[in-house]
Amino acid sequence: MRARAIELNESEREQLQQIIKKGSDWRERERARTILMLANGQTVIAIAEQQGVKPEAIRERRRKWWRNRLSSLPDQPRSGAPSKLTDAHRCQLKEWIDAEPLNCRALVSRLTTECDVTISASTLRNELKRMGYVWKRTRYSLKKSVIPSASSGPNTTLPH
Repeated sequence: MRARAIELNESEREQLQQIIKKGSDWRERERARTILMLANGQTVIAIAEQQGVKPEAIRERRRKWWRNRLSSLPDQPRSGAPSKLTDAHRCQLKEWIDAEPLNCRALVSRLTTECDVTISASTLRNELKRMGYVWKRTRYSLKKSVIPSASSGPNTTLPH
């Protein structure tokens, strides 16, 4: 059975193609691709097989498109506790990090003492990732040895 084709105006078609090419969220790109396929007259079953989802998922995307058009593509807000960090806390963290390199435990400790905010180290790491910071491990390099290597020959003097 063929699904009723979705009719798109030129602007919607262009916006969907832009989302597919340059969208930052893979879910949004996938939903846009589904809508374009439906608009081209493909069947729900064929689209589901191509995208590796159940046909009901395609039907649900189609229903949401009919109700909300382009606003149906992005993820909706999810439930959960609000963030313990305010924008002021984020600004303070940025100042501390820009002033000196601190590890996560030091930042958590400072937040607790100076801002009276208690969060876990993993929560802080996630927040800093959202802010664009990258955590790297410190690498320790070996210093050159004062002991001569076998390739340096017998006439080499050692530093004292």
